[in-house]
Amino acid sequence: MFQEKPIKVWSGYGPLALFLFFLLIVAPLIFFSTVVEQQSDFLTAVGIIAVILVILGSVLGLVGLFIVMPNQARVITLFGEYKGTVKEPGFFWANPFYYKPKVSLRVRTFETGNTTTTAKSTGNTGVTTEVSTKTRNPTKVNDLLGNPIEIAAVVVWQVRDTVEALFHIDNYEEFVHVQSESALRNMASKYPYDLPEDGGVSLRGSTTHVGEELRKELQDRLKQAGVEALEARISYLAYAPEIAAAMLQRQQATAILAARKIIVEGAVGMVEMALERLEAHNTVKLDEDRKAAMVSNLLVVLCGERAAQPILNTGTIHH
Repeated sequence: MFQEKPIKVWSGYGPLALFLFFLLIVAPLIFFSTVVEQQSDFLTAVGIIAVILVILGSVLGLVGLFIVMPNQARVITLFGEYKGTVKEPGFFWANPFYYKPKVSLRVRTFETGNTTTTAKSTGNTGVTTEVSTKTRNPTKVNDLLGNPIEIAAVVVWQVRDTVEALFHIDNYEEFVHVQSESALRNMASKYPYDLPEDGGVSLRGSTTHVGEELRKELQDRLKQAGVEALEARISYLAYAPEIAAAMLQRQQATAILAARKIIVEGAVGMVEMALERLEAHNTVKLDEDRKAAMVSNLLVVLCGERAAQPILNTGTIHH
């Protein structure tokens, strides 16, 4: 198990100027070895060897130059041995035999279930262009109640430890995608799709809570890859097509019952208030039968779906 550590590297401007200077003096060396030293075969051979060494050394030295972009790191290894990591952006020079793979430290995001297909097409002009098509395939899973649902989540992540990302995991990007799908399936099976009657947690009604739990589970899975899960939230949630129509009818019925309950509670309260105020002000005295009739009429008016039609009584109050 390796731990990330910094490594000391040189600024690349000085070595660049030095190796370019060596390459510039190659022409005078060739001239000296072929023209001035023609009288001595030994000196000519030495000059040719010097030219070859200067060229090879300069080219090899230039190979040691590398650039680190912002939010990027270079993991330095020498013949399979980890030496350190360069995270500071700039232009540097190091041992030409160092292997320096890049690791992006940028914040990245993706949506589970998304697949991108790239196809090449050649038009009438003969120019070949690449066309990328993104397809959404939400994860199909059963919720806590066994209802099949389709769900997808957006995951925001970032590499924190370059050594773990490169050496502990074969392909850390693929690892993040696979673990995100697995964590989403596990989390979706813990909760019902809709809000239960006891007011508990549901996938549709508690998106913030569910997203935070998904992020924590992802963090536990991704820490071995040197990756931090910054955010996770549900981006798509729906019943599976085979039960979508039945569940829609159920939701409509539940909404109607809830609305009727509120209407009845409000109507009963208004009737009670009307009777109390009539008795308090002695506006009219009603016996039990007339109170029952009044309550019935008020409930019909207040709870009816259509506007009540007025009926005028042209007789006395008793007829």
